[in-house]
Order: sequence, then structure tokens, then C-alpha cells
Amino acid sequence: MEHHPAAAWLTEAAASAVQQHGTGNLLRVVLIVMFLGCALTAWLLLRGYKRKDD
Repeated sequence: MEHHPAAAWLTEAAASAVQQHGTGNLLRVVLIVMFLGCALTAWLLLRGYKRKDD
């Protein structure tokens, strides 16, 4: 497996957040990002149906 410095930084930041604030804040951030990602994906997929093919 290759070493990815960005992934290492992300896991270190997540571990630090869990140690300092518990799992509640991390879970809240993950849920917000998931919700925004789903909304953006739905918007991108569904905007094509709005076009008129006259």
C-alpha cells in the first residue's frame, strides 16, 4: 500500500478530534458532509430531467 500524506493527515486530525471532543462532534461533521454530498449529487443528477427536448 502506498503512503498518502493527505490521508495520514486526515486520520490524525480525526483521531485528535475524537480525543479532544469525543465522538459526537466527529459524527456530526460526518453526517453533515454526507447530507450535503447527497443533496449535491441529487441536484446534479436531477437537473438533467428539467431540460425541454423540443
